Amino acid sequence: MIAIIQRVTQASVTVEQQVVANIEQGLLVLLGVERGDTTADADKLMKKVTSYRIFSDSDDKMNLSLRDIGGQLLVVSQFTLAANTNKGLRPSFSGAALPEQAETLYQYFVAGCRQLDFDTATGIFGADMQVALVNDGPVTFTLRTT
Repeated sequence: MIAIIQRVTQASVTVEQQVVANIEQGLLVLLGVERGDTTADADKLMKKVTSYRIFSDSDDKMNLSLRDIGGQLLVVSQFTLAANTNKGLRPSFSGAALPEQAETLYQYFVAGCRQLDFDTATGIFGADMQVALVNDGPVTFTLRTT
């Protein structure tokens, strides 16, 4: 599994000109599921995303996690993260999980974040979404389970 996490002061998802989710301070998580990913991968990534210390403390050092600041999550499915871009000028998506598996693991990831008591908003799996954000810093990281 792959996650692009962005520290944000606000983020939202719009589908068909309707805002379907929005958050204030927290993390925008773009989540990609690859073939062979399991719930164990989702658990590992979930722990890393929610515990990653990328928020500033009183000394302006990245020492605080999402829980430490009481931040929110916005999780958006993004199969393009699983693209192979090593050859040519067109990405290959052969490494991406099939939609059914990807949606199952995406929903598992979201449910797990909520069970950990994180205020978690989502996009709509498989929809054409417009994502807006104010990246704080900017601070952006790629996290992988493999």
